[in-house]
Amino acid sequence: MRKSTLLFIYLALMMLIPSMVWAQDAEYPIIVVPTDEGEYTFPEGYQTPWNEIEIMVTEKLSPNLFTLHGSSGLDRSHPDASGGRAMVLFGPDGVLMVDTQNRQVAEKTLAAIRTFTDEPIRVLVNSHIHSDHTGANAFFAKQGALIFAQENLRLDMINPLRPNGQPARPLDPAAIPVVTYDYDPSAPGEPAVILNMNGETIDFIPMMPSHTAGDTVMRFRNANVIYIEDFYRNYGFPFAAQTSGGSIKGMIEAIDLFQKIAGPDTWLIPGHGTLIHREDLLPYRAMLVDIVAKVTALRDEGKSLEEVLAANLTAPYEQTTQGDTQQSKNRFITAVYAEVMDFPAVVNGRRAMPTRR
Repeated sequence: MRKSTLLFIYLALMMLIPSMVWAQDAEYPIIVVPTDEGEYTFPEGYQTPWNEIEIMVTEKLSPNLFTLHGSSGLDRSHPDASGGRAMVLFGPDGVLMVDTQNRQVAEKTLAAIRTFTDEPIRVLVNSHIHSDHTGANAFFAKQGALIFAQENLRLDMINPLRPNGQPARPLDPAAIPVVTYDYDPSAPGEPAVILNMNGETIDFIPMMPSHTAGDTVMRFRNANVIYIEDFYRNYGFPFAAQTSGGSIKGMIEAIDLFQKIAGPDTWLIPGHGTLIHREDLLPYRAMLVDIVAKVTALRDEGKSLEEVLAANLTAPYEQTTQGDTQQSKNRFITAVYAEVMDFPAVVNGRRAMPTRR
């Protein structure tokens, strides 16, 4: 009887060894749900069915650093995966979040977090102002999160405007960051905040105006991961949110900065699209430089925006760009056209764009 019991224990241990070794030797990132790269079309008048969207763990970047993302094929604004990525660092010091997803899925986002940790929500940092990244700010602030962001983001939130320049609905005061910092152009890439939490060292690095004027990227030193938000995307063409201070030129500067602050093996986590390394930014940079040069030349010739759009300057890049809708292409070219002449400064987190000529 005793021998058979010992044999059973021995066999059980032998069966456990492979899983134990895998847990110790697991290579990160672990892609739990691959980013969808399909093409989608939506009927006119389509409304996002928020009740159908699921929020799930899509990547594991270290044993206690996960990303959350939404369902594919349902969100017209982000068909590859609904909303923007949220990151969660968890452990005995509590939960640190990077961004919060859309307001409509706040409870689902919290439920996804609760599948792997019951620790309290302590810290939230916003990478930029857009609602697919900050929409659930107030919800998580009420869970106990202290919100960090660039000062320009806070100013943009307390002076809300629609893209057409008209006033927007005021935000819940709980959504507005309470700890802020500025981008220092004399020290690009230097962290404004360094946080030691759950065995990680996290750098909050304010960025030059690129996707918006209030961008922050987060470097997780031990995991060798940087969340790069939306100044880069490989689903759709580049988007500089100019009314919130974004800049195509700033995107080029951001890419150059990443050649210095990221190592060759550092994983870069964009808000949308697939995970990349720093060298993957270089073709994106080349496209930006090429399009800026061509739009500048056409505008110098006196071409109108409509004529520049008709020139189809994005055609050489459409085979390698997922989700390259006409809206995405037109938005990109329009932003470049606006930036090459009479580009206003950022004031109170916003840029008042001139009337198009």
